[in-house]
Amino acid sequence: QVQLVESGGGLVQPGGSLRLSCAASGSIVSIYAMGWYRQAPGKQRELVAGATIGGTTNYADSVKGRFTISRDNAKNTVYLQMNSLKPEDTAIYYCNVNRYSRLPGTYWGQGTQVTVSS
Repeated sequence: QVQLVESGGGLVQPGGSLRLSCAASGSIVSIYAMGWYRQAPGKQRELVAGATIGGTTNYADSVKGRFTISRDNAKNTVYLQMNSLKPEDTAIYYCNVNRYSRLPGTYWGQGTQVTVSS
């Protein structure tokens, strides 16, 4: 079993920044892929960004150039730096990991609310 604890959400004005963190614990030797999904009201959950243990990253087109994903493999922690936030970034953000393969994996965080509004 893997437990994921997220932090860093909140309310921010358009153009502002937030940093999300997700720490994994439990039965872990290593984690192949870690990433972030989001779900806005009335919309499907979508991949925002992912990162493999080897350093390969991928982003949704809507966040490229504004969001940066990074991970600390020694701490089994993944981060999402979100800059130039827009109202359309408002959603619940979920951490997701897959110990052995690509995202999506089995384990999900509880979700953290990000609200971009003036």
